[in-house]
Amino acid sequence: MKYKEIASQATAEWAEMTSGRVPLIRIGTAMCGHAAGAFRVIKSLQNYLDSTGLEANIQEVGCLGLCYAEPLLDIKKPGKSRLFFNNVTPEEIEYIVDEYLINEGYPKEKVFGYIGEEGPVNGEDSLESMPGLKLQNRIALRNAGHTSPHDINQYIANGGYAGLYKALTEMSPAEVIDEVKNSGLRGRGGAAFPTGVKWSFLVGSPGPTKYILCNCEEGDPGAYNDKGILESDPHTLLEGLAIAGYATGASNGIIFIRHGHNGPIDRTEKAIEQAYDLGLIGNNILGTDFNFDIEVALTGESYVAGEETALMEAVEGKRAMPRFRPPFPAAFGVWGKPSNINNVKSLSYAPEIISKGADWFSSIGVNQSTGTAIVCLSGDVNRPGLYEVPMGLTLGEVVDDLGGGVTDNGQLKLLQTGGPLGGVLGPDSKDIHIDFDEMRSAGAIFGSGGIIVGSDRVCAVDLTRVLVAFCQFESCGKCFPCRLGMEHLLEIVERISNCASKPGDMDLMKSIGGTMEAGSLCGHGQLGFGPIRSAITHFEEDFRLHIEENRCPTGSCDRPKIVPKNTRPYATDHIAGE
Repeated sequence: MKYKEIASQATAEWAEMTSGRVPLIRIGTAMCGHAAGAFRVIKSLQNYLDSTGLEANIQEVGCLGLCYAEPLLDIKKPGKSRLFFNNVTPEEIEYIVDEYLINEGYPKEKVFGYIGEEGPVNGEDSLESMPGLKLQNRIALRNAGHTSPHDINQYIANGGYAGLYKALTEMSPAEVIDEVKNSGLRGRGGAAFPTGVKWSFLVGSPGPTKYILCNCEEGDPGAYNDKGILESDPHTLLEGLAIAGYATGASNGIIFIRHGHNGPIDRTEKAIEQAYDLGLIGNNILGTDFNFDIEVALTGESYVAGEETALMEAVEGKRAMPRFRPPFPAAFGVWGKPSNINNVKSLSYAPEIISKGADWFSSIGVNQSTGTAIVCLSGDVNRPGLYEVPMGLTLGEVVDDLGGGVTDNGQLKLLQTGGPLGGVLGPDSKDIHIDFDEMRSAGAIFGSGGIIVGSDRVCAVDLTRVLVAFCQFESCGKCFPCRLGMEHLLEIVERISNCASKPGDMDLMKSIGGTMEAGSLCGHGQLGFGPIRSAITHFEEDFRLHIEENRCPTGSCDRPKIVPKNTRPYATDHIAGE
C-alpha cells in the first residue's frame, strides 16, 4: 500500500475516534501514570462502564508531561472539548462517570482543565494556558498524551512517517544530511555533538552492512525522557532511525534499551511489528529500493553501557566495557561493521526536521543550541514532570514557572543537572539559560536533561556523596584511573560527610580528579570529578562546616547510612534509597 493511501485511511479512523458517536477516554500509562495507579483506574473504569452498559472508547496514551497530576483522566465527549481530571483514584471513577457522562454535569472539584475551543462551563481553565503546557514547544513529544503508542494509525493520522516518505521520494541521502546539519541539531545524549556531522562520518564507510544504533540505556538518576518517548510515541523514534539509515546508507537499526524497563521495551517491539506490517521498515520501504531492518537489544543494568563503544560490546553479548579508540565506530563498530550511535531524542527530532525544514527547527532555541530541550524535573519542586521547552529558557523559569517553585515554601539551594557526572549549581544558577555551551561554562552540563531541585534542607556534601557513590558503583573497572580514582574519591567524601576528614583531603580529591580526567578511558572517569568540583565551587561553606566545625548544616549527614548486602563497601544509599 502506498503512503498516501495509508495516511488517508488512518486519518479517517482518527476523525471517527475523536469526534465520533461515543466518548473517547485517554489515560496516561507511562512510568509516572503507572506508578500513580493508572492501571487500577483503567480497571475500575472498564468495570463500571460494563456494569452501566455505557459505551466508550478507552485508550492508553503516554505522558502529557504533567507527571504530578497523574493518574490523569482525559475525556473527550462528542462535540465537546477534552476535559481533564487529575490525580484520579479508582474510587472516584463512579462519581466522575455519573456526573459527566450520564448526568451531563461535571464534578467541578476534580476538573484540572480542558483542551479545546470552549470549556465545559464558563470559568474553567484551558490546560494549554497553564505554564505546564504554555511554556512548552513539543516536537519530539508532540504526540505524547494524545495518541496511543499501541496504534500506528494514530501516529500516521497525525503526520507520522511523512518525513520518511518525503526523504525517500523527494530527497537524496546527501540532502537529508545537509538538512539535519543546517537545522543545528546537536546530540541530546550529553556530548551535544552536531548530529548531521556525526551522520556524515558513516557515509564514507564501505557497506553493504552498516548500523545505526540508538542508545536508550538512560541510567542517569533523574532522567527518564528517552524511555518517556518510547512509552508515549515509539514510532517517532522508528521513523527517525529509518531516516538516519537512508541518509547514511545503513542497512540495520538497533535500539538499545536497559533490561527490565518493560514499558518501553514492549511498546517499542510492538511498534516495530506494526511498522513491518505496513511496509514502513523492512524491504523496499514505501515502494522504494531502500531496505532497513530494526530490532531491540537489551542491556545489562550498567550505567557505563551508555558509552557508545561499551554499548556495542553489550550488543555483541559481552560485558559493557569501553573500547580503546581508534578505530572509531564509523569505521569499526558493532561486529566490526561501520556504526553510528545516536540518542533517542536526537533521532526523534529527525522526522519533524525533514517534514518542516531546517529553517523551522533552527528558528527555535538560542545561539548554537537550536530546537528544544526535554527536561526531567524532579526533587524538591511542586510540579515535577517531563517538559519539552525551547532552548534558551532559564533554569529559574523551569523551576518556578514550570515546576511551581520549591516545595513547602522552601528556598532553592541547589540544582543538580546532567546526571551523576554533571554539576551541582547554587541558587544563583537560576539565571543560566538552557544552552549547551553556557551551562558548560558555568561548570555543569545539560546532559540527558535531568534537573534535580534541592531546597535549603539539602546538604551539598551529602548529595555529592550520593553522586560519587553511584559513579563508584557503576565504574566498569576496565581502566585504573577510574576504578581506583572513584574508590578513593568516595572514601574521602565519606570521611568529610562523617565529619572525620583528614588534613589535605580537599587537595587530595583535586589531585585524584585531575589524574582521572587525564587518564580514564571514557567519559565516566574523565567526568567523575565534575560533581565534586562544582559542589566545592558553589558550596564551599557546606564543606568548611564539615571539615572545620565537624557539623552538617542541615543534619542530613547525621542520619545512619544503610549498607545493603552484596554491594561494594562504599556503594550505600544510592541503591538502598536512603
